[in-house]
Amino acid sequence: MFGKRYAASMINRSAENDQDRRRFLKAAGMTGLGVVGAGALGGLATGTASAATARPTAAAAAASAEVSDGAVLNFALNLEYLEAEFYLHAVTGKGLADSMTTGTGNRGGVTGGRAVKFKTKTARQYAQEIAGDEKAHVQFLRSALGSAAVSRPAIDLQSSFTAAAQAAGLVKPGHSFDAFACEENFLLAAFLFEDVGVTAYKGAAPLISNKTYLEAAAGILAVEAYHAANIRSALYQHSGGILGLGLLGRDLREASVKLSNARDSLDGPTDDDQGVIDSRGQANIVPTDANGIAYSRSPGQVLNIVYLTNKAAKSGGFFPKGVNGDVNTSAAN
Repeated sequence: MFGKRYAASMINRSAENDQDRRRFLKAAGMTGLGVVGAGALGGLATGTASAATARPTAAAAAASAEVSDGAVLNFALNLEYLEAEFYLHAVTGKGLADSMTTGTGNRGGVTGGRAVKFKTKTARQYAQEIAGDEKAHVQFLRSALGSAAVSRPAIDLQSSFTAAAQAAGLVKPGHSFDAFACEENFLLAAFLFEDVGVTAYKGAAPLISNKTYLEAAAGILAVEAYHAANIRSALYQHSGGILGLGLLGRDLREASVKLSNARDSLDGPTDDDQGVIDSRGQANIVPTDANGIAYSRSPGQVLNIVYLTNKAAKSGGFFPKGVNGDVNTSAAN
């Protein structure tokens, strides 16, 4: 995972500068302030729950001050592209408009994705609301970054889900997992993403010293947490649903545990990730540590999951050619 000095120097080499910072503040309506909101995603935080709940140190505050806001926001924008494309395809059958995908770096297309035939009105409305939020996040970050915004990287919404499902033991070798085949498959695919965003924003909290910045970051974290709890609740309530051809199990609760274990195997030695039921089979809608506090992931750990690797890499999984920007390498676990 990134060391603080290495990450700070890497980000400082980016093209983003003070002009980009001022542009972001203007877009956020917070001229005169520093990094806010999506800057939380780039936190150089540790991946364990115990470290995540520790008080910020002087060294952490110093490292935070050196981080380029633009590079951090671009890291967030890559992830928002992924979520927006997934949800928009699921509810509309198409993704972002071309005008919302341009920028610096290599612009890529989207493989896979189509409209889901939702069988319940509730799940359809959940998906529609989240799709709108994720599209708005892309719009906001692109506006904030201006000409420094990265373009949408190549995104795989097809073979990546199959690889994740096979690794989790949800499908047999040789079988595929279509995230858009039915409502249940969609919910499992959404679960794969949602908790990651929450833990990434949480991981930055110890590095934010300005209360105004922390409040803004908390607002974005709250949205991601609402999304995650929404999907987790829907999975729990869909227990016993038919998952589609090729799947071994019929219980979405157990499937969430398998996906959770697969994520845990990618992002380091700690056992933090949790499914929607606990070891006793009881509801576990909010994954926390023993103190009832959400755990954290570093940028490298986030990339471990979206690249589907536990090694240091610059591409793979959902981003077959990597993400755009300087924060682009997964952790070596």
